[in-house]
This record gives sequence, structure tokens and C-alpha cells, in this order.
Amino acid sequence: MKLKDKGWLKDYLVLRRGLVKDVATEDGYKASHPEHALYRILQPTGLMYGQSFGELNIPEAEKLDRKNRLRILLAESFISSALLSHNKTYKSGEELSGVILRTLESIGNFYNNIFPELAIPTKTILGRKKSSIDLAERILDKRIEHADKFQENFWSYFFHNSLLFLDIFIYGQWIHTNSDRIIIDFFRFERDELRFSVVKVITAAAHANKEVAPEERKLYELFIESTDLSSERRKEALKIFEGGFALEDFVLPSENSWILRKFFLEISILTIWADKKVEEDELEFLKKFCQYLGFSEEDLETSMIGIEGFVLEQWEHLDYLKDAQDYKHVSEQYIKRLTNVAEKNLSRLIKNMSQNPEILALAKKARSMELTSQEKERVRIGLMQLLRNIPAFGIVSLPEKFLTLPMLLKVIPSALFADGIKR
Repeated sequence: MKLKDKGWLKDYLVLRRGLVKDVATEDGYKASHPEHALYRILQPTGLMYGQSFGELNIPEAEKLDRKNRLRILLAESFISSALLSHNKTYKSGEELSGVILRTLESIGNFYNNIFPELAIPTKTILGRKKSSIDLAERILDKRIEHADKFQENFWSYFFHNSLLFLDIFIYGQWIHTNSDRIIIDFFRFERDELRFSVVKVITAAAHANKEVAPEERKLYELFIESTDLSSERRKEALKIFEGGFALEDFVLPSENSWILRKFFLEISILTIWADKKVEEDELEFLKKFCQYLGFSEEDLETSMIGIEGFVLEQWEHLDYLKDAQDYKHVSEQYIKRLTNVAEKNLSRLIKNMSQNPEILALAKKARSMELTSQEKERVRIGLMQLLRNIPAFGIVSLPEKFLTLPMLLKVIPSALFADGIKR
């Protein structure tokens, strides 16, 4: 598949058909709420954070550059959103492919109507109608080009490209409607309101410790530049930022979506991370913001686990974060969070481990002596699966590369390996 060439979307469709991947019926997704399932798909890819370094289930994915990975991730995210919103089982590869094809055919119509600044003519200069797939390909290319202008560091890239998530969110609502003028106007209004809500979230988070760091000010200016806000709204945004923005002044859009609220929460977390430290005032802000969004402190902890896990897994790609002391701090915090969750679920871990005595025996052995490479991998996979069975980890991805066997043995409570414990 030559993603730099015209026709890459058709090639991807052929490849996608061969994979016959139906996210709506895979184990772990079919029992989930569609928005929880979509979060589980999007979060480890990094798309919610404006990144494209997560796993891609296609051959030679590691050879793709950032822009081409982003193309595939965006196309795949639209497909996943459509499949999960239908919430049905597809009886054949042909039926599944038909839904995927119709999804991609609708992308051109969606962007042409809701994002007029990205509109592509539906006919050639000779008056011939373009195919829906060709139109979708050109639109996706243009959207990525629009999002790929700013690549200075993790933060500027994050705040520009994280808006791609709002595209996917709005599309998930739009596909169930008829695109008449009233509907189009509604979704254009919603797009602008959601983007401005992100501006308010960033402002409130940046002012959480009553002092705006230079890093926060710079990324805010970069973000405003990328949002396609009207000149009036830009002035309003800058005025809000200079004066500060209190949580009590924040009004959520009428759409009370779980994944949208999760996005707002994680935007605020990453804004606070911009100056590489989280102070007590900022942590208190996050707790209050969680409560305002209808989340518990456990939900905040889960989001921190998801973000830290993603950052640790993709550390080599995140140039701005390449600092040995920062890495040590983030990794220690992450292991501490995982350990706390594991200890709270000790009885569940004991029950699940009792069903796999071979892994338990190998894990005990690994605590005192060297295992073979095959044994190490077997027990690592077994312990990862043990953690994934904890409900708190039901919607976040655990970092495979970071969680080596020695790391996992730190996380799993030692009581699990005690002799004579009731199982």
C-alpha cells in the first residue's frame, strides 16, 4: 500500500477487507457501551492527544511516517465510530465491507457540509462527478495537511491535532441524521461551540495554580491559531485567557456524552502537564473538574493511568519529554498508580490467578531465580491478562513495552504469591 500515492484509500479498503476487523463484535468491545469501546480504540492510538504513534494493525506499519500514520488512524477511527454506533453483528466479511465502504463514502459529504473551509468540489474541471472514495481520500488528505502544520513539539502538535477527535465525535452523531440545511447549521454551530469549550478547558487548567507558565501561554497561542475560530471568538478567547476562567463559569455543551467529557478531562490533565509538574493547586482543580464533569476521583486516576501509560509507551517518539528525570518521575508515578489499583483488587486477582496455577508457579519462581526467555514471556503475558481483568483497566490500554516482567512483579501485590493464602 503506497500511502503517498493517489488511490491510497482504495488500497487501504482492500487491505482492511482482508483483515476483516469488526470492532463492534470483538471480545471486550461487544459488551461495552459504544462510547467506552470507542475510547478503548482511540486512546492507545494517541489520536485523542494529537499523536499517531500507537499500534496500527496493518503490515509494515512501522515504516509509515507520522503524516501517513495519521491518515490511516483518522480513516480507521471513522470506521470504528460507524461500526460501534450501529451496534450490530455482521454475518459476513462482505456485509462488514459494505458498511465500511458506505462510511468512507459519507466522509466527503460530512466534511463538505460541516467543515466548509476544507470543502472539495464534487466534480472535476470537466464536469464529471468524482467518486465518493476519491472525494473522501482528497478530503482526508486535506484534513491531515491542515492539522499537520505545527510540529514543533509534543504540546503544540497535541493541541492542534487533538481537534481531530472532535471530527470523529461529531461524525458519530451526524451519520444518524439527514443532511438538510437545518441539520447542517446545527452541526456547524456544535463544532464551533465544542472547539470553544476546549479553549475554556485549557484556560481554566492553565490558571489552576493562579500562575500561567510561559509554556502554557505559548501553547495556548498556538492552539488559538489552529482552531479556525472567527476573529471575534479569537479576541474573546484571548481575553478569557488573560483574565482567567473559573470552573463555575464553565458551561458544558448540551450533549452530555461520556467520551466528550472524558476528552475534556484529559485535555485539562495534559495542559497542566505542559510545564512538567503537577502542583497541589492543580491537582485540586482536576478533582473539582472531575466532579463537575460527573466523574469520580477514581475516574481521574484512570485517566492519569491512561495518559501516563501512553506517554511511557511512546516516550522515544515524544521529543519534548525526553528528559531522564522526567521519565523517572512519570514511570514511578505510573507504577504507584497501578500498584494502588492492584492492591484494591487483591481478592479478584487471587481468584483469577487460582485459575492459572502454571502462571502463578512461574511468577513465584521469577521472584527468586532467572527464568528462560520463553518462561519470562509466558508469565509476562499471563500477568498482563490478570491486570486487564480488573474493571478499572477495562477502558484503558496497558503499555506492553513498558510493562516488562520486572515492572509487573512490582505492580502485582506480594500477598498474591504468599503460601497458604486462601484462594
